[in-house]
Amino acid sequence: MSPHSESAPLLEVAVLHPRDAQAATAGEADRLLLMVEPERGGRSPEPAAVSAVLRETDLPVRVLLQTGDAPTLESNPYAELVSLARRYRELGAEGVSFGFLDRENEIDRESCQALANDLAGIPWTFHRAFDAAFEPRRAWRDVVGLPGLDAVASAGSSRGLAFGADELIGRVGSSPRLAALLLASGDLRPDHVPWLVRAGVRQFAVSQEVRPDGSWTKSYVDPGAVRSWRLLLDDAHQRALGVPVD
Repeated sequence: MSPHSESAPLLEVAVLHPRDAQAATAGEADRLLLMVEPERGGRSPEPAAVSAVLRETDLPVRVLLQTGDAPTLESNPYAELVSLARRYRELGAEGVSFGFLDRENEIDRESCQALANDLAGIPWTFHRAFDAAFEPRRAWRDVVGLPGLDAVASAGSSRGLAFGADELIGRVGSSPRLAALLLASGDLRPDHVPWLVRAGVRQFAVSQEVRPDGSWTKSYVDPGAVRSWRLLLDDAHQRALGVPVD
């Protein structure tokens, strides 16, 4: 099966602090996603924490933009998000990760577009709140074409790839445009990777998968685990291209 794109897969690793950033960099990640309080779904870090991480890596770093408990504009003061994003960018962050739903649990396209326009020139990811949208087909339609958006973090289900991988692969496998946007994330397993790569997916995110006991609070990113994912993605990519692999 021919992949939609010949570009090598991108590996994003979620990090909480400089030690994580060092490990992910040593393991040959391609990009970092910085957040704090992951046990609460993730929150925006203080600018000082962003600066500390940026000093420990030369990789592109995206920073989570979420200050409230829900992925709604009411829970995330708009002016605060704009101010944080601009400060992160001044410090050297490559981009940000955010996303809004409305009261009907559909993509709040208007608010996402407004924030993206106010952050013109800053690339961004629609974070995993995307999987809480009520109707996936409509959700994909609503995010395509948003300014600056180059990744949509999704597992095809709010319960993770174990439940959503088949539907997700079917959806993006028939649409190169969606495959290019998808950042496969949410309990990613090694056996998911070949199928996603064959469907044209070229962006992958790991978080607890690269922590020895899967705990956010009791362990750090393991560079060896990151390296294993790097090799797995590269191997799957070569196989999809028909390149012999030793």
